[in-house]
Amino acid sequence: MTRIIGGVAGSLKLASPAKSTRPTSDRIRESIFSRLESRGAIEEARALDLYAGTGALALEALSRGAKSAHLVERDGKAAAVCIQNANTIQRALEKQGIEVFTKIINKAVGSFLASDSAEYDLVFIDPPYEIENDQVEAELEALLPRLSKGAVVIVERSSRSGELNFPAGYEFEEKKNYGDTDVNWLTKN
Repeated sequence: MTRIIGGVAGSLKLASPAKSTRPTSDRIRESIFSRLESRGAIEEARALDLYAGTGALALEALSRGAKSAHLVERDGKAAAVCIQNANTIQRALEKQGIEVFTKIINKAVGSFLASDSAEYDLVFIDPPYEIENDQVEAELEALLPRLSKGAVVIVERSSRSGELNFPAGYEFEEKKNYGDTDVNWLTKN
């Protein structure tokens, strides 16, 4: 069961599509969001969740103070679940007088990045593990012009995926390992 961990909508359960996604574990999400909160990187952020799956990462950001979230998911069933989950979180936040904006984009990440013109402060990239590093690297390159100065980008990969080569324009901060998952922390420089 995937749920929102903290913030205004904390403990709300999220729907999950049958076997088409690999949600980030609660333990990893808690670690990511504790660090983001300590940096002040969530409040009023414009979040982008590439390969959104259930939308848990971007929706967690909304629950903790982000002002908007775009969720990009190619799989139609998973995108429908993202819509359902975003509506659940928006209703919970609206009951508390908090207005947020969500948009679910049912497209491949590369296609979205080629046509999008919005600017983002906080980006989550959690592709299926079978996606090759060169594709992730190309998407990071395409994402760069859409990032605000100092934007934080978090890239999750299988610990067996090998090292990513981050394009110029990113500052690599660190990689944290959680068993089968590596979480890479980047900022736009």
